[in-house]
Amino acid sequence: MLFSLFRLLSFLPLPLLHLIGMLIGWVVYLASPSYRRRLKQNIKRAAHGRHLTQAITEAGKSIFELPFIWCASPTRVLRTAQIENWELAQAALDAQTGVIFLTPHLGCFEIIAQSIATRTSLTALYRPPRKAALKPLIEGARARANLHLAPANLSGVRTLLKALKNGQAIGLLPDQVPQNGEGVWADFFGKPAYTMTLPAKLQQMSKAPIILSYAERLPFGRGYVIRFVPFDEDLGETPEQQARAINLAMEKLIARCPAQYIWSYNRYKTPKGVAPPGAAQ
Repeated sequence: MLFSLFRLLSFLPLPLLHLIGMLIGWVVYLASPSYRRRLKQNIKRAAHGRHLTQAITEAGKSIFELPFIWCASPTRVLRTAQIENWELAQAALDAQTGVIFLTPHLGCFEIIAQSIATRTSLTALYRPPRKAALKPLIEGARARANLHLAPANLSGVRTLLKALKNGQAIGLLPDQVPQNGEGVWADFFGKPAYTMTLPAKLQQMSKAPIILSYAERLPFGRGYVIRFVPFDEDLGETPEQQARAINLAMEKLIARCPAQYIWSYNRYKTPKGVAPPGAAQ
């Protein structure tokens, strides 16, 4: 049922989907006190409160563009994407050291993997949905030539490491809250957030360079600009230092188009079994 609905919506033009998303973004914001409270708290904590109004509409766009990104033909989807600074990634691929792409929940992050996969093999880490009904939609929609999925478990980590050792590219969402034992507490916009340690571990084991990426959503449904940015932070030695360095890189990346970050995401939650940051200290 859900897959059929997404397929139907995918035939609509992207500008119309974004327009519907803008309206629904406001409906959800006004109708849900918990959603409204978290979005406002997170964006103000990050000192980007002046972008609140636009962030509400961009959040709606991020949902209603998914049928297009996931279910429209790859040719049609990729026509909407412009690429900037790909030579940064290509140089790393030519060196055959592998590449670790880190992409936060910023802009249309779903289109980045598809774009990379048209140029090179990419293995992307993902967390299987809890609801079984969503699994065929998400896994089927993300399936593309040259794009491979690795589940967020030990088997998936081995798959990522194997790809890196073969000189291939991998992709992760570094601002996704990990499960117990897979992260450490590190500041994110001035507040401790449970942060995954996997990107730094993979970098240490493979020596592959880290490259940041995001896809800025253009106004009026005109498409996206996918940008690749070098990772300039010093990772440090401890997991806490490494997690903070990655969070700092994410903060700088988000500052490029702060209205398009998913501020409603519960980034500061304490996963089950994890001691709160004060207790951990």
